[in-house]
Amino acid sequence: MKVFLDTNVLASAIATRGICTDVLREVLTSHELIISAHLLKELRQVLQRKFRVPASLTVEFLNLLQQDTIVAKPVNLPDVNIKDEDDLLILASALKANADLLVTGDKELLALGKVGNLEIVSPRSFWERLKA
Repeated sequence: MKVFLDTNVLASAIATRGICTDVLREVLTSHELIISAHLLKELRQVLQRKFRVPASLTVEFLNLLQQDTIVAKPVNLPDVNIKDEDDLLILASALKANADLLVTGDKELLALGKVGNLEIVSPRSFWERLKA
């Protein structure tokens, strides 16, 4: 399965312990991870500013994410009703890479449910689906 993990999921996976860590581990071992340059930039900022992750660890994590992943380049922003342009770029990247799932904690994205063939689910929903 091709899975795009949103910035909030990846930041939580590295900065805390919990479901997002489990989700990242599962995607890295059993699925195709999709990321984008925009996501990497946003993730760097979140890890260093919000979570105070040291720069060296942040760089190491970003390098790890870029190994054996699909790096999507958004072409057109989707015509959906969400306010945050950063979220539109994430959504556009996931759609461009033909991801099966976008895993996010963002309420506005989750409210969309599905865009085209892309299903948008929470980390908990993704984990429960895998374990079912």
